[in-house]
Amino acid sequence: MNQPDHGDKTYAGKTVVVTGASAGIGRAAAELFGARGARVALIARGEDGLRGAADAVDYVGGTALALPADVADFEAVERAAERAEAELGPIDVWVNVAFTSVFAPFSEITPAEFRRVTEVTYLGCVHGTMAALRRMVPRDRGTIVQVGSALGYRSIPLQSAYCGAKHAVNGFTESVRTELMHDGSNVRITVVQMPAVNTPQFSWVLSRLPRNPQPVPPIYQPEVAAEGVVFAAGHPNRKEYWVGGSTVATILAQKVAAPLLDRYLAKTGYDSQQTGKRTDPGRRSNLWQPVDAPPGSDQGAHGSFDDRARDRSGHLAAAETAETAGSAVTRGFDALRDTAGGARRAEEDDGPPSGDRGAPA
Repeated sequence: MNQPDHGDKTYAGKTVVVTGASAGIGRAAAELFGARGARVALIARGEDGLRGAADAVDYVGGTALALPADVADFEAVERAAERAEAELGPIDVWVNVAFTSVFAPFSEITPAEFRRVTEVTYLGCVHGTMAALRRMVPRDRGTIVQVGSALGYRSIPLQSAYCGAKHAVNGFTESVRTELMHDGSNVRITVVQMPAVNTPQFSWVLSRLPRNPQPVPPIYQPEVAAEGVVFAAGHPNRKEYWVGGSTVATILAQKVAAPLLDRYLAKTGYDSQQTGKRTDPGRRSNLWQPVDAPPGSDQGAHGSFDDRARDRSGHLAAAETAETAGSAVTRGFDALRDTAGGARRAEEDDGPPSGDRGAPA
C-alpha cells in the first residue's frame, strides 16, 4: 500500500475513475491517484477487493467510492459513471484497466471463454471510453488513459484471446483519437503500454497449463505501472507511453524482426510463461466470477513474484523527464508568443495620431 503523501496533491479536487481497481495495476493506480488528492471511483467485480482498495485510497489521503460492476456490461458501466459524477463530481480522468485472460493453447479455449476475455478486456475498454466521452465531450475537457500492453504489439503463445483484445484496444483508441482531433476537441486519450507486472492475475487467471502461470521476465512491480498511468493522465497529449525496457525492446523488435520473434517465441514462449510448480487441481479462476469477492479474499496490488520484480523503470523515468521538460518549453514559448502578440496589439492601438496616419514620410 502507498503511504500518505502530504506534498504532491496534483489531483486535489479532481474526480478519477479506475476500472479493474480491486487488484493489480488498477489498485496501485487508484492508490497513487488517491495519494495525490483525487476523488477516486473504483470499478471492479470483487467486492472484498473493492473494499480493500477504497480503504487504501482513503488511507493515503484520497476520497474513495466503490462501485461494483462488470465492465463487460455497458449498462452497469453507465450506471457507475452516473453515480461517480453524482457523488464525486464531474469526471476528469477515466482509466481503463480491467481485463481477464485464459492461459492455454488456442485449441483448448472454448468459444465462450474466448468471448468472455474479449468482452472484458476489449469491450470493457470500449464501454469505459464510451461512458467517459458521453460526459467529457459536451464539457470539452477530460482525459482517458487506456492501460495497454507490449502484447498489444507483439503476441505470444498461450494468450491468444488476451493478445487479440490488446491489439484491438490499440486500433480502437487510434480511431477515437483521430476523431477527437478532427473535431478540435480538448478531450485527450492516450495509451500506456505495459511490461510484465507482478499482479494477482497469475494466481487466479484461468489456466490449462501443466505448471503455474507466470509473467514473462523481466517483471515489474504494479507501482511502476501506476506511476506510468498517473503521469500519462497528467500529460495526455502524447499518443502513448512505454513502461519498462522490455516493452521498448519488444515493440521495436517487432517492428524490425517480427519473423525472427515468431521463431524465438515458438521455442521459448511456453516455458517462459510457467513456473516450476505443478498447477493445483483445485485452482480457482476469475474468468466468470471474481475471486476477491468473499470477505477476507482481498489480494491487494501485488502478486506472488515480489522477490523477482523490479521497482523502477529507467525508460519511464526518462520519458517523464523529457515530457515534463517539453511541456515546460511549450508553455514558455506560448507565454512568449502571447506576450509578443500583446505588445504588437498595444503598438497598433497606440499608433500615431489619426491626423498623421497615412501621411508620407
